[in-house]
Amino acid sequence: MACTLLRNGSVYRNHTFTSENLLLADGRITVLEPDADISPIIADGAAVVDAAGMYVVPGFLDIHTHGAVGVDVNSASADDLEKVCRFAAKNGVTSWLCSILTDTVEKTNWCIDQYLAHKKMPHRGADLLGIHLEGPFLSPEYRGAMPQHLLRQADMELLRAYQRRACGDIRYITVSPEVENVTEAIPEISAMGIRVSIGHSGADYDTAMRAIQNGAVSATHIFNAMRPLHHHAPGIAGAALESDLYCEAICDGRHLHPGMVRLLLKIKGTDRVVAVTDSIMAAGLPDGNYKLGVNDVIVKDGDARLASADVRAGSTLTHHQALQNLLQFTGRPLADILPLFTENPAKVIGVSDHKGFIETGMDADVVLLDRALDVAAVYVGGIDILPECL
Repeated sequence: MACTLLRNGSVYRNHTFTSENLLLADGRITVLEPDADISPIIADGAAVVDAAGMYVVPGFLDIHTHGAVGVDVNSASADDLEKVCRFAAKNGVTSWLCSILTDTVEKTNWCIDQYLAHKKMPHRGADLLGIHLEGPFLSPEYRGAMPQHLLRQADMELLRAYQRRACGDIRYITVSPEVENVTEAIPEISAMGIRVSIGHSGADYDTAMRAIQNGAVSATHIFNAMRPLHHHAPGIAGAALESDLYCEAICDGRHLHPGMVRLLLKIKGTDRVVAVTDSIMAAGLPDGNYKLGVNDVIVKDGDARLASADVRAGSTLTHHQALQNLLQFTGRPLADILPLFTENPAKVIGVSDHKGFIETGMDADVVLLDRALDVAAVYVGGIDILPECL
């Protein structure tokens, strides 16, 4: 097993940067005090990396993405998913969920099978941790890019069948609280090991609050594809802002005005916002014609929209660009913004006991950023995978 000693870097721990050394061994992190004797580690053959001038941060998690570099998750083979793993790693992502857009039962099952096939493959890139189902229990009125004819009421038998097929690896689902039987089913969904996010929704305030009380943990791409906030009718957006719900945010400057990003962080704090890309297969590629599930999508000036309607269809954002954008939008220091990419998404999908933090015993998923915040190294399980992903 690879053993690497990271020395002299600015290590992100407890929401600040400190001068500590890290040992990445057996897939885990060991935090070493600055004055710890490292000579035995070097004598044992550890690779020594001088991280002077670098920020040493937890690997990013992207819990909502539909693809990149010509790969659409709804049509992705196991080999295609590996392409996204490698592209994600180049952008500082060490773990991600593949988001399956609402589709037919047959196609959804096929996507699950490809995910399982990928798990058995030789792999080098960001870890594909599981599946996010965006639908099918969604509101037709706020469907966004969801195909209306494939939306349905809550169907727990279907969801149980999907989860059995996925061997328990569906970690996250987006549902609309107002769809018949959805809010009542949230405890049952949670009991399947699936974290529930609410979105694509015109739910009123009371319905959204019941969903939160029943166990919803997040709001999918806050303010997008949901009833707008109104002072007489706060709706789902008002419930998300008032409660302790996590809020996904697409920080590409299109889905949310920078002023809304600042307002969201002022209301929710940096501990309740999750940066997501919601990227489609066009991420990393030029403008042109693409697919998002069953939809035809046109990308112009980096903006993805349905060919059939003036509706946004995901984004072309990367996590690296989202980080740059958030720093520019807010003027906040890097230490304030990093939780949106690391610990917050890890908490949403229930993996914060081993991912999202730099602490002894955590997974050795670590990213080195240079002073321009470009990705200089990406360690997944303690192995620098960046050279193979470029």
